[in-house]
Amino acid sequence: MKDGLYEWMVMPFGLSNAPSTFMRLMTQVLRPFIGIFAVVYFDDILIHSRTREDHLGHLRQIFQVLRAKSLFANLKKCAFLTDRVVFLGFVVSPDDVSADPEKVRAISEWPEPQNIHDVRSFHGLATFYRRFIRGFSTVTAPITNCIRKRAFEWTKAAARAFVEIKARMSAAPVLRLPDFSKVFEVSCDASGVGIGGVLSQKGHPVAFFSEKLNNIRQRYSTYDKKIYAVVQALRY
Repeated sequence: MKDGLYEWMVMPFGLSNAPSTFMRLMTQVLRPFIGIFAVVYFDDILIHSRTREDHLGHLRQIFQVLRAKSLFANLKKCAFLTDRVVFLGFVVSPDDVSADPEKVRAISEWPEPQNIHDVRSFHGLATFYRRFIRGFSTVTAPITNCIRKRAFEWTKAAARAFVEIKARMSAAPVLRLPDFSKVFEVSCDASGVGIGGVLSQKGHPVAFFSEKLNNIRQRYSTYDKKIYAVVQALRY
């Protein structure tokens, strides 16, 4: 055709607005199921059900909609009728959630940063799993300080924090999924550079919270820091 307009039949790679457009499409297509028995993130679809019979029905509904919209699933990347699945970097089961072992291995084997880009990359990946590490913001404070400097300066404190985060990530606990029919417990603490808290049920951690204090809040009294920790933990 010499003149006219062309239209993509599939989502091409490389376009800056492709991810947001595709995510919007998936949300629109599966909107009737999201929040009920489906979780959607780009091309990842997690379907959860209480019974095998319900699950088969949910799968049928999802497949019918995908077929109607000419969207196809890669069978090799699908897992059916399982009670344990890796989803978005987490291992999810009926009772708990843990970090993906592959991601944990990547952190534990991460070489010492040689430039500011390396520091930011490591800090970003580690921050993704901060909910598994008690006092994360306090431990990583020296690394965070390195990121904020214009020139790369890998201090001894940052090196110690780097080793500590890798060790804690390798021994990260399995977090219990919350049971809203039971009592929650929140414990908080504060240090000179940060605050932290733990949400738990019957002694099992559900989530960890931490925050690095700015220069003003670092001058709070110990009492005020602990009160601030309680407030922020409840907000979190």
